[in-house]
Amino acid sequence: MNKGAIFPLFYLPPVEFFSKIRQYKDNVFIERFEHFPKQTYRNRALIHSPQGKLALIVPVVKGSKVHTMVKDVRISYDFDWQRLHWMSMQTSYRSSAYFEFYEDDFAAFYQKKWDYLFDYNEELLGLLLKFLKLDIAWSYTNAYEDAYPDLDDFRNSIHPKLAMTEPVVPYFQVFEDRNGFIPNLSVVDLLFNQGPQSSSFL
Repeated sequence: MNKGAIFPLFYLPPVEFFSKIRQYKDNVFIERFEHFPKQTYRNRALIHSPQGKLALIVPVVKGSKVHTMVKDVRISYDFDWQRLHWMSMQTSYRSSAYFEFYEDDFAAFYQKKWDYLFDYNEELLGLLLKFLKLDIAWSYTNAYEDAYPDLDDFRNSIHPKLAMTEPVVPYFQVFEDRNGFIPNLSVVDLLFNQGPQSSSFL
């Protein structure tokens, strides 16, 4: 049995996140008290657009980028990023096999406003786990710790600038004929292309 692991909370997490979290499903901790780090999956997701890899970034209120605890980071609505993200998803996945199957559930996340990034990501995670048929029970950290000797720590290792540590299971992608297969995108890429079979690719 795995000893357990600690994870950050991401926006539309990459496939790697779900591959890892499934391995530790009975003993998962979510980090609430780390300082918000820039340029990570905490507020960005990568999807497969007609032009290739596209980053969707959730803007945060200025001042949230330095020494704010991740649970206290507020989402900025200075421009209509929700409309931009949803239009990008539609452009990228409208022709995929399962987009319409999930569309209404995801659309709600681009209509309603959330104050805190942590709450937004948490609700999205719950939805994604349901679609992936993953039964994960998680707990939250009570304070920030630099290291957890009894847990495997994925707070910094699942990162846009780092390659996956495990082999990738390829699956069909809508624009694969144009851009080739792009690994470790947001799990929505897997869901929209593979639907109920998605968990078998994790």
